[in-house]
Amino acid sequence: MDENESAGSSAASGEGGLQMWLLTALLGVIAGLVVVLVPIFKKRQEAEKRRKEAEEIQKVNAQQQQQHRQPPAQAAKKAAIAAAKAKAAAIEKAHAPRHHLDLVTLKGHGDEVTGVAFTSNGRGLATACADQVVRVFKLDDAFNKSFKFLRLNLPRGSTPTAVAFGEGASQLIVATQDIGGAGLCMFASGGGKAAADAKQQGKLPLPEIKWEMSHIHDQKNIISLVGAPASHGSGDGSVVVASCSEGTDIKLWKAADGKNVGNVDTNQLQNTMATLSPDGRFLSAAAFTADVKIWELVYGKDGQIKEVTKVMQLKGHKSAVTWLCFTWDSERMITASKDGTIRVWNINVRYHLDEDPKCLKNFSIPSKDAKGKALSVDRLAVSPDNKVLALTHDSLLQWLNVETGEVIDTCQQAHDGKITTLVWSPQPVPTDRGKAAILATAGTDKRVKLWIAPSLE
Repeated sequence: MDENESAGSSAASGEGGLQMWLLTALLGVIAGLVVVLVPIFKKRQEAEKRRKEAEEIQKVNAQQQQQHRQPPAQAAKKAAIAAAKAKAAAIEKAHAPRHHLDLVTLKGHGDEVTGVAFTSNGRGLATACADQVVRVFKLDDAFNKSFKFLRLNLPRGSTPTAVAFGEGASQLIVATQDIGGAGLCMFASGGGKAAADAKQQGKLPLPEIKWEMSHIHDQKNIISLVGAPASHGSGDGSVVVASCSEGTDIKLWKAADGKNVGNVDTNQLQNTMATLSPDGRFLSAAAFTADVKIWELVYGKDGQIKEVTKVMQLKGHKSAVTWLCFTWDSERMITASKDGTIRVWNINVRYHLDEDPKCLKNFSIPSKDAKGKALSVDRLAVSPDNKVLALTHDSLLQWLNVETGEVIDTCQQAHDGKITTLVWSPQPVPTDRGKAAILATAGTDKRVKLWIAPSLE
């Protein structure tokens, strides 16, 4: 190699080394810039994010301030919308088809109605309400839609749970509950100067409490109360009242003076209800079991109850009996059970000769749930002619033919809530559709409704 070639090679080598040095230096600068700029970029991103969040907060605050600056208009708009919705709902409810057996509604109650009772002639009706007031309606006024009633206030702290009439319409027995337990009291026409003044003014004197009993069921609630005249055998015709506790005990009382004249223990874990036959002869209860016990009230020569003896037992249901009632001739009993059936029994048998009650009819409860299972019967009651059976489940009310078990009529929502009471008037009463038997229902919706009996034709 000559000198010129050697010099050229050295020059090229020098240029290549310079390029490598420059490239390395450039990469180092870039790496340095990355190290410096990335944190700066991240900080700028965070700052931008905080700026946007601050703008959103300012926007929300501005909107809230704007809302606070205009509350009257917005409140008025909201109130107008709410009022329009309420009015539409009221109009819809008012124009909802009324059941053709729905006769009239007795309003004025301030809370759930827990008990209803008719006078013996069906012209008066008393209600027990959880607002601590007992009301006595005159049905002549009620059918004219004037809804006049007599208000009976209980002692402070006492709440009425059930009602039953004693001797005629002048005596009203009320079951009460307070912090000390269950009690009974009897309202009757007042006396003294106040009564004399009322009579002089042509008004009826206000009823007064004539007798009162406290702590009668060992602090257990009274779940049913029913009265019946002692008209069977040697009974003197005076009214006997049965109070049934939520435990297992049932007590019998003389309506006139509150004397305890009999006691029964069902021995069935827990009572559901109890009732007397219309002639005051039999007492029966629905309780925890499928069997139904029947006791007889035995009257002495003086017309008073001498003893209460178990005389019959209804066997055949496969599950607990939820409700029962006597027919008005006191010769049959109707029971409803969780086994999905209703049975009609003949109890006019020679039980003293060990003759058992006979099941005359056994038909299925017609109403079913979504799975096809029969609905349990909450309450049932038979009409005074023993031809129509009314029964309830929650807010459902149905009328059945006692002879066939067929559904005569149905009201799917008889009340805006659970039906708490079901009772027939003992006698037909005048209505705007003529004289007819009346069914009264009460519910948690603070109302009492009167229904005309359906026709079997």
